[in-house]
Amino acid sequence: METIASTADSVQCPVCSEEFKPSTINGHLDVCLLKDEADSSHFAKDDSGPPLKKLRVSGEAESHSSPGANRPEAAGKVAAPPAAMFSLFHNNKSKLSEQSERHSLITNKQSTVSGVIKGVKRGVDLMSEDEPGPAGLTENVRSQTTVSSSGHTLSAKTSRGLSPRMLLTTNKPLAETLRPNTLEEYFGQSKVIGQHTLIRSLLDSQEIPSLILWGPPGCGKTTLAHIIASTSKKNGTARFVTLSATSASISDVREVIKQAQNELRLCKRKTILFIDEIHRFNKSQQDTFLPHVECGTVTLIGATTENPSFQVNAALLSRCRVLVLEKLSVEAMGSILDRAVDSLGIRVLGREQEHFKDQDQTDGHEPKISIEQNALDTIAYLCDGDARAGLNSLQLAVQAQLNLPRSSLTAQSSSPQEIVVKEVHVKEGLQRSHILYDKAGEEHYNCISALHKSMRGSHENASLYWLGRMLEGGEDPLYVARRLVRFASEDVGMADPAALPQAVSAFQACHFIGMPECEVILAQCVVYLARAPKSVDIYKAYANVKICLRNHKGPLPPVPLHLRNAPTKLMKQLGYSKGYKYNPAFSNPVEQEYLPDELQGMDFFTWTPSDP
Repeated sequence: METIASTADSVQCPVCSEEFKPSTINGHLDVCLLKDEADSSHFAKDDSGPPLKKLRVSGEAESHSSPGANRPEAAGKVAAPPAAMFSLFHNNKSKLSEQSERHSLITNKQSTVSGVIKGVKRGVDLMSEDEPGPAGLTENVRSQTTVSSSGHTLSAKTSRGLSPRMLLTTNKPLAETLRPNTLEEYFGQSKVIGQHTLIRSLLDSQEIPSLILWGPPGCGKTTLAHIIASTSKKNGTARFVTLSATSASISDVREVIKQAQNELRLCKRKTILFIDEIHRFNKSQQDTFLPHVECGTVTLIGATTENPSFQVNAALLSRCRVLVLEKLSVEAMGSILDRAVDSLGIRVLGREQEHFKDQDQTDGHEPKISIEQNALDTIAYLCDGDARAGLNSLQLAVQAQLNLPRSSLTAQSSSPQEIVVKEVHVKEGLQRSHILYDKAGEEHYNCISALHKSMRGSHENASLYWLGRMLEGGEDPLYVARRLVRFASEDVGMADPAALPQAVSAFQACHFIGMPECEVILAQCVVYLARAPKSVDIYKAYANVKICLRNHKGPLPPVPLHLRNAPTKLMKQLGYSKGYKYNPAFSNPVEQEYLPDELQGMDFFTWTPSDP
């Protein structure tokens, strides 16, 4: 048993393939590499050239493209196979021993002593980041690099100052190209990761807990994970691996967890595992994370658009902190769009931008691009809090204007033509439903007002039309149902007391089944309320009560003693409830005053504020 335990706790040397304890492996590597370097002098044929670079990733294709493959000094030498990867990333140790033997004889003659030690150190630190992962696995979230069709590499850090013409040549959408790398560029979620929040302090100190990011599409879940990855990569505090539940399998997860265990044991480095669309994993697949999140082998960050209470395992949910990311506000979308146009060098008309006076946007041949402030405002309102949709809509509008054919006079002119992106261009690029109904702007209130007044006027056809206009435009059905409940009491009232239960039932049914099935329920309720008799007596009477209370001068009148409750003996002695006539005890109507003395004879159904 002791032998088995010691083997399980040992680490294999990548040079000599012998087993050592984790506490002594680093010291042994120094001695072993120095010894092998001394022995490698027997194989050296020509030391005049610089030492060849030690390869870290296996593959014969890379060995043929070695820097010294085409040099005259390398003529006649046996092509060296690539360096073997370390044992912590291998499953078959029998193959490792053969690779290690060849590696110890050949690679040592290609580098000096210091080069070998430096290469080993870098290999341990970066092997897991450069090594290609299994199917569906994308390791070490890259720093938002965009490769254009012409071969140029663009990153989010250098995207500021991009030519607008590059919008047509980049392979990635604008939302991916301009993805933020720091929390300072992350807008719209100040309640969750603001300056003085607990999560912000943990992220700044690199003490990242296991998180479940829950929010609608385009609210910044993946971007927040990328920011954590970028920070961890810069500080070297953790290894970041990302998987998508839509394509990864459970074997991919186990492979990442196995590498995380080796990283933590050998390199003392944590592993952050980001699972996008984690709700796509079923409950049994999510159980795979439980013991490893519990013991800290991996720090799990999951992103989901579904309610974690229903889609994430309760046991896993108890080990993670849920961050609720809200739909981006119009102000946050405005900040995101401002950052985008500033990064792309697009001038906003009607806005003072001094830096555009000192530098030209183009190289003298590309057209100058400007955009109206109304166009940016329209995107901010119509994108429904989805930053991805907003940025891609901006990109589509600019692309469309750049691709329009220009006049021949402009083509012959030496000065570039200025292109102005207007509000109408932005709306052309959005879905038709968003143009029909803007639920964040004036059209929202116009349509609900038209629906309310059509029902009040008992015009059932117009009521159905305005209902359809709202629902097809993307309005929340529960908002419409709440307005119908209000209408049933305000405009129908006591003329048809069954209208209120009808409206409440419609609201509950919409809450149960949602769109699009609930649209016919709302249509039924709208037609019922339009056909019902109308009465606003209760609405007016209660409005008179409020006016009476607000206009009363001095202290409000006290409650008459005979109307007060007397639960104690002392209250009865003070006259509480004295003289009260219990109505069911009388066969005829009882004459009794219920209003304060100052309001005797008040009729709120007929009284108006102008009355004395």
